Amino acid sequence: MKTIAIIGGGFCGAMTAVNLARISDRALRIVIINARRPLGRGTAYGTSRSEHLLNVAARNMSALPDFPAHFLGWLQSRSEYDDTSSDDLRQMFAPRRVYGDYLRSLLETCLNPIDSRCLVNVESIDDEAVDIVLDADNNATILLNGGGTVDADQIVMATGNHRPGSFPSPSPLGHDARYCADPWEGWHEKLPEPGGRIVLLGTGLTTVDVVLTLGAIGWEGQIIAVSRNGMLPKSHFRGIAYSDYLPEDAESLGLHGLVQVVEQHCTLLKQMSQNSAIAIDKLRPHTQRLWRSLSVDEKREFLSKHAATWNVTRHRIAQSIHETITDALDCGRLQVMAGTIEKIVPNEQNIEVVLRDSQGNQCQQNGDLVVNCTGPQSQISQANIPLFDNLLLKGLICADDLEMGILVDDQFAVIDGDGEASPLLFAIGPLLKGSLWETTAVPELRSQAMRVAENLLQREPAAVEEEAVIEYYI
Repeated sequence: MKTIAIIGGGFCGAMTAVNLARISDRALRIVIINARRPLGRGTAYGTSRSEHLLNVAARNMSALPDFPAHFLGWLQSRSEYDDTSSDDLRQMFAPRRVYGDYLRSLLETCLNPIDSRCLVNVESIDDEAVDIVLDADNNATILLNGGGTVDADQIVMATGNHRPGSFPSPSPLGHDARYCADPWEGWHEKLPEPGGRIVLLGTGLTTVDVVLTLGAIGWEGQIIAVSRNGMLPKSHFRGIAYSDYLPEDAESLGLHGLVQVVEQHCTLLKQMSQNSAIAIDKLRPHTQRLWRSLSVDEKREFLSKHAATWNVTRHRIAQSIHETITDALDCGRLQVMAGTIEKIVPNEQNIEVVLRDSQGNQCQQNGDLVVNCTGPQSQISQANIPLFDNLLLKGLICADDLEMGILVDDQFAVIDGDGEASPLLFAIGPLLKGSLWETTAVPELRSQAMRVAENLLQREPAAVEEEAVIEYYI
């Protein structure tokens, strides 16, 4: 029986397993290797906090690209939404823990099928994959941190986002209870006394989560959020239908030409008293193609000059969450500062975060608790993940030109150090950010999970009819 191993049990790993199980017409063994995060839920949907909401309305959160209303139908089966109209349900930003229940329920039907005629056996292993060994016959063995092994005919790497990066410090921070290096590992158990000070490193979606939870549990004190740009995520909004505006030769325009076109339509939308973010949203179906058309230098320029604005515009938050954050700013409970984080200095009284502003002036913010909310480590070679360190060293994978992830071909087959596509190793999800840029949200990830399942089974891609792009964000 063919064995396919999936490294990672979050959205990408779980849905690859689900798609393999539901479309395979022959006997198949699937092994999911998952560590640290809840199986089937991953980091984003493993939260137990009800204040953490999806950043996309329920209408477009089906995990199955060929069943666009699947999540809505599942929501309607839950008693807490019995009195919610279909239209309100479509527009709702559901709690992320509820979406985690949805993903786990899909996976559970594969782990414990009720039909004895099912041809696919899905199992999970709670351990960390640390290496992959190929023998002379090109058979693959996955080495696990606990000492075990898994033999597989093919392997899908779906490890999700990396942990946040680190900052220079004159003394080790690993055992300092006042510093939380990973915002998903129990920072709320280290809260200072009321009236204390919490410094959050970063001003993105994770910082928003932390501020929401601090409000929900009633912690009284000051919150300082610092980042290079000092920008918080923007709110979703109700907009207008807007025509596709990219010219046919968009891929030949280069970065500067594309920026000019987008800015032109941002200006037109403002003149119409509409949110200019609509112009960014209209790029969604084309973003990966446009990204691939840029040179390496243009990609680097985009990352340095435009990525921060792109992220706060594209990755928006529910209006209710935006209102809560605005209230925290207005009352002074939350303060946002712009500055480059130079180092973190623990002392007897607190932890000192040393910043440098855009004028080159140095300043500091002291916190009784400091939480690293800077987002995933952007360079794969600096992520300190044994699996990728070993695979890079052996040339079984290679980093993309920006070192943000690994290279794959159009079939998601990993490109090795010799530039050849592997018949055994595949990768999807945030690992492909350097190659695709937009590869972190459900609309992209559900399609990748389906495509890689079809490729592994050598099936023709299914025809998928997605909702109109304007439905995605507004």
